[in-house]
Amino acid sequence: MGLTGFGVFFLFFGMILFFDKALLAIGNVLFVAGLSFVIGLERTFRFFFQKHKMKATGFFLGGVLIVLIGWPLIGMILEIYGFFLLFRGFFPVVVGFIRRVPVLGYLLNLPGISSLVDKVGESNNMV
Repeated sequence: MGLTGFGVFFLFFGMILFFDKALLAIGNVLFVAGLSFVIGLERTFRFFFQKHKMKATGFFLGGVLIVLIGWPLIGMILEIYGFFLLFRGFFPVVVGFIRRVPVLGYLLNLPGISSLVDKVGESNNMV
């Protein structure tokens, strides 16, 4: 969990510092390594390389590779798109959980935000 957390931290910090190549590269490596350690190498491989997720995996890992090569802005755009394609099956679960949290649930039920969150949370794709 620590590697994944540090990976997210470095990715966030790298974006705040105007897409710093080194921080984003470290964040990407730590995030993927942490994910592999948390769910296991075999399950990580099966998750990323399912037949119906190959496009998403290509965008995500291609974005990681482009960040490592040295084009952080283009790489992060590809990586974020791939991330949303990969994990869109988890979004309804996350939205349902956040709506039950007292303060965050209230914020998600505000008029403008509620319609946007409903669109994100109505994914029909199962994990």
